[in-house]
Amino acid sequence: MNYWLMKSEPDVFSYDDLVKKGVAEWDGVRNHAAQGHMRAMRKGDLAFFYHSNIGLAAVGIMTIVEEAAPDSTDETGKWIAVHVAPHEKLAKPVTLKAMKGDSALAGMVMLRQSRLSVAPLTQEEFDHILAMSKA
Repeated sequence: MNYWLMKSEPDVFSYDDLVKKGVAEWDGVRNHAAQGHMRAMRKGDLAFFYHSNIGLAAVGIMTIVEEAAPDSTDETGKWIAVHVAPHEKLAKPVTLKAMKGDSALAGMVMLRQSRLSVAPLTQEEFDHILAMSKA
């Protein structure tokens, strides 16, 4: 199993919107590095749903339910999307400030490449963030 962190602006699409929808296409990603990460996703992988711009925090966990397929919002056919479903809302959000302040997460890709909207996590990073949400 692989682990990920995926960002969305909550005023556009929030974790609560995902819960209401049930399954959603994670579309609109137009960064080559993020696209590469999405191509590597496998059904059953887990990803933190991170609210960007507003909130700046991991707020829930999603399951990848469909692997890379053409992005329905892309008329060129160049970009891909994955489908996700809600897995679990975090007991409490884990803020960017908390992640940056925790030395156990110093190597996290998203902290080194902050503009990346889809980033891999190690199992240790995933487990650590999950533990932070329960503390």
